[in-house]
Amino acid sequence: MNPLPLTPLPSRGISPGKAILFGEHAVVYGEPAVVLSLDIYTTVEVHEATGGTDHRFQGDSGAWRRNPYLQEILGKGSSPPAGHLDVRVRSQIPPASGLGSSAALVAPLTAILRAREGPVDRGTLARESFLAERAAQGVGSPVDTTAVTAGGIVAVGPPGREGEDLWTIPAVEGKGPWTVRRVPDPGWTWVVGYTGVPKQTGRTVNRVRQRLQETDGPELLAAFGSLARAGEDALRRGDRDAVGQCMERNHALLVRLGVGHPRLDQLVGAVRPHVAGVKITGAGSGGSILALPRPGSELAAARAIARAGGLAFRVRPPPQGVRVEPLPR
Repeated sequence: MNPLPLTPLPSRGISPGKAILFGEHAVVYGEPAVVLSLDIYTTVEVHEATGGTDHRFQGDSGAWRRNPYLQEILGKGSSPPAGHLDVRVRSQIPPASGLGSSAALVAPLTAILRAREGPVDRGTLARESFLAERAAQGVGSPVDTTAVTAGGIVAVGPPGREGEDLWTIPAVEGKGPWTVRRVPDPGWTWVVGYTGVPKQTGRTVNRVRQRLQETDGPELLAAFGSLARAGEDALRRGDRDAVGQCMERNHALLVRLGVGHPRLDQLVGAVRPHVAGVKITGAGSGGSILALPRPGSELAAARAIARAGGLAFRVRPPPQGVRVEPLPR
């Protein structure tokens, strides 16, 4: 993939969101996942700050210290030698929604800080963004930061599957490595529904870890992996019905894993008459659902989610991931 070009400050980084189609949670344990980037965006603008003795975030000097993601990036020697940074963020992605809000902050900010020094290889950007996000959260896989960096649709997991290999994320604390592959986009419109209930990734991941230690844990992991591989193959064939069936089975596995929520159930039930498949996306226990509408039912699916009290987005995977562009001085 083309690297990000040298871009001196001031500059702007733009990142899409993401939704996991198959394999959330199981990807941490070596099973594959398939993830879509989404054409809802976060924009990060960075200027060199004038005056003051600290970085500014949203105009507030020192506020970055209260944001674990910014603290991880800006607190490790990333400020320019001549001074501090003024960081401004605008986002269409609801926070803690399971749609990649943290990855869509971390990846463009990391890209800006690297691109001011020279061209940035996207594999390097994905690896550094993953490490920063994981350090801030204390848990996680490279799925989110990889998806927003690559754009389009990608598969993340063990090597050896069909597809264009983009890069590899090295193992961290006994987890991984992960190979990233491009998956062709069949050109469908998807619908995302946010419950309005913020997900809590760290707490949910820890609860999932305990659940997978039960007797049927290995069986559950194997089922997630099998579904992700079958779903990826159906996606490559452009078989909407087969993808939808895999989504429904993946949803049932996530409920069995214990990451459901009454509001997720309401949105799933509301949208199901209009779709080929629907499932929880991301960590669960709140957050969002991802639905694949039947042809011509995209608007009906979005309206059904809205009537059930959810925030609906009709989305497609943009072919380009994170980008950086100069700002006028």
